[in-house]
Amino acid sequence: MSTVEIPGQQSASSLIPTLPGSHYTDAAIFELEQSRIFQTSWFAAARSSDLAKPGSFRKVEVGGESVLLVRGRDRGVRAFLNVCRHRGAQLCVEPEGALRNKIQCPYHAWTYGLDGALIAAPNLNSMADVNRDRLGLHTVSLREWLGTIWICLADEPPSFADTVEAAVTARLGDPAAIDGWAIDTLAVGRRITYDVKANWKLIVENFMECYHCATIHPELTEVLPEFADGYAAQYYVGHGAAFGDDVSGFTVDGSAGFETIAGVDADHDRRYYAITVNPQVFINLVPDHVIFHRMYPVAADRTIVECDWLYPQEVLDSGRDLDRSVELFHRVNQQDFDACERTQPAMSSRAYAAGGVLVPSEHHIGEFRDWVAAAIGH
Repeated sequence: MSTVEIPGQQSASSLIPTLPGSHYTDAAIFELEQSRIFQTSWFAAARSSDLAKPGSFRKVEVGGESVLLVRGRDRGVRAFLNVCRHRGAQLCVEPEGALRNKIQCPYHAWTYGLDGALIAAPNLNSMADVNRDRLGLHTVSLREWLGTIWICLADEPPSFADTVEAAVTARLGDPAAIDGWAIDTLAVGRRITYDVKANWKLIVENFMECYHCATIHPELTEVLPEFADGYAAQYYVGHGAAFGDDVSGFTVDGSAGFETIAGVDADHDRRYYAITVNPQVFINLVPDHVIFHRMYPVAADRTIVECDWLYPQEVLDSGRDLDRSVELFHRVNQQDFDACERTQPAMSSRAYAAGGVLVPSEHHIGEFRDWVAAAIGH
């Protein structure tokens, strides 16, 4: 990585540059990211359990497109562009709901099956030359992994194994390590949605480093003392931050949480692992639950973050109180997002026109910077 010149100082080889400030504020840059990153990458759109029954749907905004997720009568999940093939009306305007075995456009009543096939339209039978097979909804590529629905808008999506799965393996150092948490079997115990007035990249960069942890995360550093030294768990392949000796669980006061998930072995017990999957997923692994963030960029200066706390079903069925377990990372989220919102206004300052710098413990963020720059060609 290149070094950066600090005005009035000699070259500082321990520091490397960030992206320029305009990359966090410019609407044109944001549109490039939408087309060259979010329209071409695998995107975690929803939890599979959000579509619990046949006919369940969820609408998500991805890369400037409205995408409709639907569970079919065969219980499979499919994704379609939320656009009627007739005159382009949005088929579903509500964020989620249930369909009665069909998707009907509210404008001219063109009607599609839950598999996206055109099945009816006013006067369609009188148009003998119309090929219904060619007028079904536009499909979007879809995969389910870790209990999550991933979609990709690209005509030829990148390899899921070489991108999404590889990011998890690169962090944990073992492709089988993630299996211990059995994330696809976990249930949503709590969901909190945050409306963050900051660029999505500021949120990613914040999550990847812990240089700020001693400053703004007192509860987290009490549970994970090594974070006070400024080195994030993501800085080392396969490393999990150890709980403090007097800490019983990953809770806001360090008290005991729940039983360790059955598949989590002794090597991964009493440790915290953080994983970033570009461009918009954070996975946090602790012995008794998983915290899963999905980001939905809305504008250059606004991002919706949906955060799920996932537990074994038996924990939820027991009726035990989740509050101390949820509260720790809820506070971390609030502290992080406040910091990102504090940073966002300065991105348009002339003082940040050329960007800032990364210290050695943040150098892995440079890889994210390079990935973004290469993707958008800037």
